[in-house]
Amino acid sequence: MRPVDYRSQTVLITGASSGIGAEFARRLAERGADVVLVARRRDRLEALAAELTARHGVAATPIALDLATPRIGAVLDREITGRGLEITSIVNNAGFATHGEFHTEDPDRLAAEIAVDVTTVVDISRTYIERLRRRGDGFLLNVASMAAYQGNPTMAVYGATKAFVLNFTEALWYESRGTGLRVLVLSPGATETEFFAVAGDGASGGARRMAAADVVTAALTALDRRNPPPSVIAGRTNRIAATLGRLVSRRRATMLIGSLMSRPETAT
Repeated sequence: MRPVDYRSQTVLITGASSGIGAEFARRLAERGADVVLVARRRDRLEALAAELTARHGVAATPIALDLATPRIGAVLDREITGRGLEITSIVNNAGFATHGEFHTEDPDRLAAEIAVDVTTVVDISRTYIERLRRRGDGFLLNVASMAAYQGNPTMAVYGATKAFVLNFTEALWYESRGTGLRVLVLSPGATETEFFAVAGDGASGGARRMAAADVVTAALTALDRRNPPPSVIAGRTNRIAATLGRLVSRRRATMLIGSLMSRPETAT
């Protein structure tokens, strides 16, 4: 495949106000890409947009929206086309987790989690993928998680949403072969972001947290390959864990994760 010319790209990034999303924005702007930054917190988006324009001379457009909004793809498309912009690549990064035994969780919170982590990814991808395929010079990157690789007691819904994103994106990778569109799913492990301010510190299961910069480096390194893989796991330890997880039964893998997530020192 042809290398991505980032200077010709306008990249839509969801969940761009902090963490992995903000790091993607900084690294892509550094490579010369214009960016459209989407999240709920307008003040943070505007501050980041100003930083990127001042530092790299790129166009950075902040759009404050609740990504749980129904048919968010069409809503975003109206906002973006109304500003005279054309999206050429996408980073579907937005997501959050609930942490607790499923029977105790708030149903409204679970519905919002599924909306942001699954429905939004599907809807934005469907809104833009035909245009991205026709251009054939950009990328569609969806963020999953190490939680996608086995059952996740105390984070049952989050793990299931990320398993969906993993399988969904790998299927799009196959369907998009030969179009020039690079499709990639990124699976980070525990990462030092505001994710844990929402899910609680115990959601890490005691795992050491990576830096967001290292997670994004793993994704961009994979995207830059001549023949990018359908998926990439960030971090050597996480890659080893995923490999070992395939060598044991589903029962044993779920039991192991359940024991890690149930340790007293990780309780919220």
